Amino acid sequence: MFLDNLFGKKSSAKTEKSIAVFVDGPNILRKELNVDLDEIKKSLSAFGIIKIGKVFLNQYASDKLIEAVVNQGFEPIITVGDVDVFMAVDATETIFNNSIDSIAFVTRDSDFLPVLVKAKRYGKDTIVVLAEEASAAALKNTADHVIVLGKKKG
Repeated sequence: MFLDNLFGKKSSAKTEKSIAVFVDGPNILRKELNVDLDEIKKSLSAFGIIKIGKVFLNQYASDKLIEAVVNQGFEPIITVGDVDVFMAVDATETIFNNSIDSIAFVTRDSDFLPVLVKAKRYGKDTIVVLAEEASAAALKNTADHVIVLGKKKG
């Protein structure tokens, strides 16, 4: 400690948490929900810094949507088959990434409950970001933190 102060080194203590974000594209990025990826990023900023940001899309995603995802700083993951399976596998793998403190799921359904439970079991902080208050009851009741987009805090 004394040597760190003497040589002007900052403490090695981690100050901001690292977040991995998994967005269920077909379920969330729908015209009728009017969800903005920038709003998702802003809502998560209170919990740390996004280090992994992935939006899972099916093979029918338009080039315009894929470009919008990239322009917002997310990695588009295009899948052939069930998007939820690919997202769940990727999120489960991230549980074992020691540089990630929190895992956030952006979805409208409870398909990711097993991954959320496993993330908590392995000490990850869990966040659920929802487009609607009434969606994903099981996730809301299990996650450490719940964000409902468009809902004013306080």
